[in-house]
Amino acid sequence: MTKEPTNGKRTRPAAPPPEPARAWAMRSLGALIPNVARPAFRKQSPAAAQIIADWADIVGPELARATVPRRLSAGVLTLGCAGPVAMELQHLAPALIGRINRACGHDAVRSLKLVQDLVPRPAPAAPPPRQAPPPPLAIPDMPDGPLKDALAALGARVRERAGRR
Repeated sequence: MTKEPTNGKRTRPAAPPPEPARAWAMRSLGALIPNVARPAFRKQSPAAAQIIADWADIVGPELARATVPRRLSAGVLTLGCAGPVAMELQHLAPALIGRINRACGHDAVRSLKLVQDLVPRPAPAAPPPRQAPPPPLAIPDMPDGPLKDALAALGARVRERAGRR
């Protein structure tokens, strides 16, 4: 173990760093939104998110099946499209840009960039049909009430899942 030279002076241990200040006062939700939304909007602008989310409503179901909005950057909307649809989109570009800008409420798109790389979106899987709940498990040594009913239903589900394995 080596000692560092102290030159005859005593050194104090470093003070712990101060804790960050906390705001315990109530704040409105509107004051919190910018801090929460800023990281998401750095990745994708609100206009691009709206265009992607509402694409089928903006362009119609027929064009929505053949096109996918990829990104919006500096007023250029990149669209992935399938095969010969690109030629049709070149002719429809002014009308399509007008529809998109009306949906956004401002001039978010100035031009279209067409890329023939459409990977069809898989159709959303239909949820499995709900089965009738299993008959409740009998609990004879408990008084009737909501707790007994809940425990009986839980026991029936556990028994059902164990039977599937």
